[in-house]
Amino acid sequence: MSNSKAIQYRTTIDSLTANEFAIELNDERLVGIFRVTGLSPFKLEVKTTTQLKAIKEPFQIVKMFQRDPANPINTWMRETATAGVDIVRPSRTITVLALDGGMEVRRWIFKGAWISAVSYSDFNTGSGDLIEETLTIQWDYVEIGWMAE
Repeated sequence: MSNSKAIQYRTTIDSLTANEFAIELNDERLVGIFRVTGLSPFKLEVKTTTQLKAIKEPFQIVKMFQRDPANPINTWMRETATAGVDIVRPSRTITVLALDGGMEVRRWIFKGAWISAVSYSDFNTGSGDLIEETLTIQWDYVEIGWMAE
């Protein structure tokens, strides 16, 4: 590669900011999402044998506490809480979108996603912070969409 091509290549490298993302639940864009943590759609168990095993680690969606009972996540949490421990959990498709200037650059589509835990930030009379609701999401399968250049 010539030096001029190397310089040109370096000037076209782009990066993303952490605050440009969106979440969809069954193709419906959600509002009030603060962050997604632990996103790891691909991981292999490292062994000394030739057999590799894919590891599906859960991720978390941290969102504002929303009162609306018809909110899609509230509906899903209610269905999950009333399903009972021996019944298959209600599942959904969750899509995490990475955006750059409002344009989609990558998507992770988690199919067979189900809620395994819900937790809340502290209730505190000395704080004016919004209450955060953290959902731990398990999943069966992920598709990764790479946007065309």
